[in-house]
Amino acid sequence: MIIRSAKPEDLEHINTIESRCFPEAEAASRAALKERISAFEGCFFVAETDGKIVGFINGCISNEDTIQDEAYESVRYHDPYGKYQMVFGLDVLPDYQHQGIAQRLMDHLIKTAKDRGQLGVVLTCKERLIGFYEQFGFVNAGKSASTHGNVTWYDMRLLF
Repeated sequence: MIIRSAKPEDLEHINTIESRCFPEAEAASRAALKERISAFEGCFFVAETDGKIVGFINGCISNEDTIQDEAYESVRYHDPYGKYQMVFGLDVLPDYQHQGIAQRLMDHLIKTAKDRGQLGVVLTCKERLIGFYEQFGFVNAGKSASTHGNVTWYDMRLLF
């Protein structure tokens, strides 16, 4: 498996993975994913196995230490010189889950954020995933103000 930066020509595969991993109300639109691939250089990575994209991770960089719902739909919140790496999505095709791909993608993004000198990584997750993120060192900061997709989210922070 290799992890590399997403390219515009990856959009259809990324969009398919997103729609398989998230319900419609929570999934990023094709247009949002296209915009992110272009804007989040160095913050949008894909995992490839045998030439097939099987997962990805993406998010903007911000000076905020929590994710505001508006940031999911607009790249204008991206500040390449910001203090925190956000995670908007960590997606792995169902047939490839539980094989360490999500862990490798997250490790890669964390290392990239550290190498850039950022203060940490922040994300929101559902309650059932809190333990998954805690294994990377994320701390649960409680219920999020986010109402994205009409779901209860939890703010998670990994500070360096």
